Amino acid sequence: MQGGKPPRKPTLSQVAQIAGVSEITASRALRDSASVTQGTARKVQEAAAQLGYLRNRLAGALAGGPSNQVGVILPSLANIVFADVLKGLEDHFEDAGFHPVLGISNYDPQREERLIRDLMSWRPAGLVIAPSNSTSASRKLLAGAGFPVVEIMDVDIDPVDMCVGISHHGAGAEMARHLIERGYKRFAYIGHDIVRDQRALTRLNGFTATLEAAGQSLSATLTLDAPSSVTLGRNGLAQLLREADQAPDVVYFSNDDMAVGGVFHCMSENISLPDQLAIAGFNGLEIGQALPVPLTTTGSNRVRIGQKAAGAILQRLKDGNTAPAAQSIDVGFTLVHGGTA
Repeated sequence: MQGGKPPRKPTLSQVAQIAGVSEITASRALRDSASVTQGTARKVQEAAAQLGYLRNRLAGALAGGPSNQVGVILPSLANIVFADVLKGLEDHFEDAGFHPVLGISNYDPQREERLIRDLMSWRPAGLVIAPSNSTSASRKLLAGAGFPVVEIMDVDIDPVDMCVGISHHGAGAEMARHLIERGYKRFAYIGHDIVRDQRALTRLNGFTATLEAAGQSLSATLTLDAPSSVTLGRNGLAQLLREADQAPDVVYFSNDDMAVGGVFHCMSENISLPDQLAIAGFNGLEIGQALPVPLTTTGSNRVRIGQKAAGAILQRLKDGNTAPAAQSIDVGFTLVHGGTA
């Protein structure tokens, strides 16, 4: 403000005065407290909007008041998989008056640990995390959080509190059974950096165990030390076919990004799908189903994972955060019978 002092911020007292209520009632109304009637809450909110008043949520948290923030730690947003999960989380949290605060671990356990510490220091109402080879220190922090914690994406784990996801071992096993039933004999696998992505490794383990139980095995395996991408999948298939002693009948990719890249390689080299080579992926991405030959894959119910995780935290908060024994919510997966295998 030129030539003078900046205007003073509106206060809670002014909001209460305009609304004709006490400061305590105004504070409760702005916190969506159930003890305030809808009519009173509306008057307080209208007064706050008139003044441009913003509630100081940090002060409330520091004073031991309830937080409306939920920490969310995901390994990546470059992959639409986690964007879909976040959408499921946001839909439920926003409707209930909670707001996700996001951190990205980049599949780095040390970065994940720092994010856990940072988010917990803000005293959130809960925490949702897609773990990335969590350190023992991270597990200890989560176990002692004092608020609801949901580990998402995988139920093949021992959760510190709650977990929501699918069985990745089961998903890999189911795809192997499907491909065996289709009559394929020579199996190959192409994956991204499975050292960091434990869920991809768990799927591969389920796939190979099922092959072995049926007297089959992988004739070729190629894992590439790089993040998952369409380009990596395309280059990976070109490399595998170039180096293989005998071309496989079918290639199982670590996910749909990689598998779509494999389809693009086949298109560029006039390799007929699935007559000359079959391809299967994981995740059930829309792009895979939009290909000229829809991708055979596994639907991972990502939005539902987010919705169920949010619902688990909200229910725990509604129940007064009384923690039962560790619980697991399996949303299930779906085998997508595409045309590539």
